[in-house]
Amino acid sequence: MPVVRSANPIRAKSLIRNNLEKSSVLKIQSRMPNIKVFSGTSHPDLAQRIVDRLGIDLGKVVTKKFSNLETCVEIGESVRGEDVYIVQSGSGEINDNLMELLIMINACKIASASRVTAVIPCFPYARQDKKDKVSTSRAPISAKLVANMLSVAGADHIITMDLHASQIQGFFDIPVDNLYAEPAVLKWIKENIPEWRNSIIVSPDAGGAKRVTSIADRLNVEFALIHKERKKANEVASMVLVGDVKDRTAILVDDMADTCGTTCHAAEKLMEAGATKVYAILTHGIFSGPAISRINNACFEAVVVTNTIPQDGHMRDCPKIQCIDVSMMFAEAVRRTHNGESVSYLFSNVPY
Repeated sequence: MPVVRSANPIRAKSLIRNNLEKSSVLKIQSRMPNIKVFSGTSHPDLAQRIVDRLGIDLGKVVTKKFSNLETCVEIGESVRGEDVYIVQSGSGEINDNLMELLIMINACKIASASRVTAVIPCFPYARQDKKDKVSTSRAPISAKLVANMLSVAGADHIITMDLHASQIQGFFDIPVDNLYAEPAVLKWIKENIPEWRNSIIVSPDAGGAKRVTSIADRLNVEFALIHKERKKANEVASMVLVGDVKDRTAILVDDMADTCGTTCHAAEKLMEAGATKVYAILTHGIFSGPAISRINNACFEAVVVTNTIPQDGHMRDCPKIQCIDVSMMFAEAVRRTHNGESVSYLFSNVPY
């Protein structure tokens, strides 16, 4: 920095401050060079929030369908030598959106992008991660197939959130960063549930026990779980509550809710067992079929979801649904990945 000599000390301080401000702006700009973020059609609002947080513009891309419904993608700017991030969630028309993501990855890869990262807030086909003993031995492991497709298309890295089964990370031969909604959930609980110290965290099935114990430990409260037996997918045969919820606020925590049969069933069970209030906190609010009418008729104080899937329509149809914005977590993951920094900070903290 040049030495500032001035007879007027106030003017000298002003010049020094201006020089410092200019240098800090240059540092911020130089910290994010050679990066391009593109959005698919599944969740443009989340992609816009991510780039706003990063202080850059969304890349130009045009997606359209031919008359026979084939997907066509045109990347509208050079990506040669760039670090490319493509934001596309597994929601809505899942098959079309997945195909669009694969084509966008391949388009960037063959246009000489140095690295292509798929940012998939809600991973598609994540529930088909194993051959279930209830199913036949001929059941597919579709999550593995999706992993293969992403790798073959040219993805170098995957960023996702709250995978339905963490072993899906092992289906890939490329790095996978599985972010957690837990820090944002803890923040919401402390800010929005006044009686959270007298609450109990409940898992609606045995598979989510690890998730609820982690949250309960960090809040220093007890946890319970509901053992359920399914007749078939999306249909529960019986439920048994393990734990004491009497005269407490029950907080149901799960990674996703589709038709909400299990979640609403669990809420009824908790009220029957003496819970004073029931909240549901879900990372991925899919809400298909009769889900919205079920929530409207259920005894929830609030059903809280993140915006890994677009929620504006659901919130209009159901006043009980509230949304936690997780765009800052994805933006920070993109920034840290681009700069070669660790993302493990995000596993237990919400970036401000």
